[in-house]
Amino acid sequence: MNRLRLLVIGSIAMLTITMPVRAHDNAHGAGPVPEEVLGRPIARKAGLGNAHQKVTTQSPQAQAMYDQGLAYLHSYVWVDAARSFRQALRSDPHLGMAWVGLADGYIGLQDVASARAAVRKAQELAQFMNEDERAWLTLRDREVACLESGDDAGKYAAYRQAVDDAHDAHPRDPWLLVQRGLAAEASPFTHGQASGAQSLPYYRQALALEPGNIAAFHYAIHANENLGNIEEALEQSEKYARLAWAIPHAHHMHGHELMRMGRTEEAIQEFVKTNALEEAEYKADGIPAQYDWHHAHNLQLMAMNYELLGQMKTAEKLLRQAFALPAYTEFLAYNRRAWPEFLLDRGRFEEALAAAQELAKSQWPMARMAAHTLAGKAGLGLNRLDDARAELKLAQDEAQHVPEKVLAILPYPAALEAALRLRDGHTQDGEAIYVKVEQTAIAMPGPDGWVAAIFVLDSIAREARRADDWPLAQYTAQQLIQHDPYFAGGHFAFGLVAEHAGETEGSKQMFAAAEKYWSHADADLPELAEARKRLGR
Repeated sequence: MNRLRLLVIGSIAMLTITMPVRAHDNAHGAGPVPEEVLGRPIARKAGLGNAHQKVTTQSPQAQAMYDQGLAYLHSYVWVDAARSFRQALRSDPHLGMAWVGLADGYIGLQDVASARAAVRKAQELAQFMNEDERAWLTLRDREVACLESGDDAGKYAAYRQAVDDAHDAHPRDPWLLVQRGLAAEASPFTHGQASGAQSLPYYRQALALEPGNIAAFHYAIHANENLGNIEEALEQSEKYARLAWAIPHAHHMHGHELMRMGRTEEAIQEFVKTNALEEAEYKADGIPAQYDWHHAHNLQLMAMNYELLGQMKTAEKLLRQAFALPAYTEFLAYNRRAWPEFLLDRGRFEEALAAAQELAKSQWPMARMAAHTLAGKAGLGLNRLDDARAELKLAQDEAQHVPEKVLAILPYPAALEAALRLRDGHTQDGEAIYVKVEQTAIAMPGPDGWVAAIFVLDSIAREARRADDWPLAQYTAQQLIQHDPYFAGGHFAFGLVAEHAGETEGSKQMFAAAEKYWSHADADLPELAEARKRLGR
């Protein structure tokens, strides 16, 4: 890392995962959500948007429940999507498209074996399908085959070709346009979350043909997020939340965009709405929250936004709640890291160590890798350097079982290695690793990656100060302010750098900005007290 001179504070411009995942182990035919839950009856519900795809059935009830399944499916409400498709089959047992939809729902649940079983059921009903529906069956069959093969490029190409063939036959079908946009992603598991420049034109075409298509709205928002088109994403998310007012993820998506625009308190209100809708649904239907992947995710993102405001007590309550939920996918297990990370950030090292040790019991290597990294950072906080080195070795061992393309975008175990290098006096090596971690974190697409980067940078800034590496502390504080100019912690971090360099006026500017952005923080927030002390408040 180049050692930079401290910049004059007044010259600083005030600027502002999707994690690839793997299939659930279904060797015994038991998916992550019990079939009893997925098969429970469900009534028709209002406020889901206007999803509609004409299918071959003489039953209006079957058509209505199929459409309801589509609405839930394309808003990531996997359990109720499955229940709706099964409800459609109760009205019309010959409705093969309901099994095609179910297969897609199982893909969302990362239950590939059950997706294959659903495709077989649809194939048994192929005689009751028209030609267009059999094209949907073909593309779903090839999509599942792609997932069964791992990362086989030929299988993925076959899936893409089936989508292209169906789209070419019906270029003005909005649902095929949506599927074509999804097929532009690298994996069917991402289901719109990894959409970008190749996908967005198809979603826009679908919306031009059917302006209220909530699937196209939803995925266009993800694409615009990943491309940095936040204002367009905000406009679309507002419409999505209005059209699908009863769907939790619609409000969650609107919260994404409000967060990115610095409207944190408004974003929190959308996450609160999301949580209220989810909990009301669990209570009404008697389905445990642990079967809804979205619940923990929303709790974690809501908590992070409270952290941005400095409301640590509320953030702690939410993160505890999320950490207590069982994880049925590698992505969910990995995301449980948010709780020990929070404890580390608050300097509660013994508690962080205990939480990391609990996370290390996970069945997935990515979660264990994060756990050992965080346990090592707790060891550093407790000045147990030998323990930290032992945890680094364990984290590196787990990293051998994580795909390289995934490992390349994670801060683990590199952040622990960098911290140890700084503590051992190998400053340039530690700085080089940390700079790469920062650049990777900042480059992560989507709102989850964006907000996570804030806490990665903030953690590095603290570690740099502990190691008395003020050039790294300055560089990182600059990155924080550029990444999110509304984050009080970035201004606080730069204020400490300026104070160390003797720039009294510059430091006061930064501490005053931190105080402003922490105006709704907990009254006893230590950082706020420090900023006010330095301002003579």
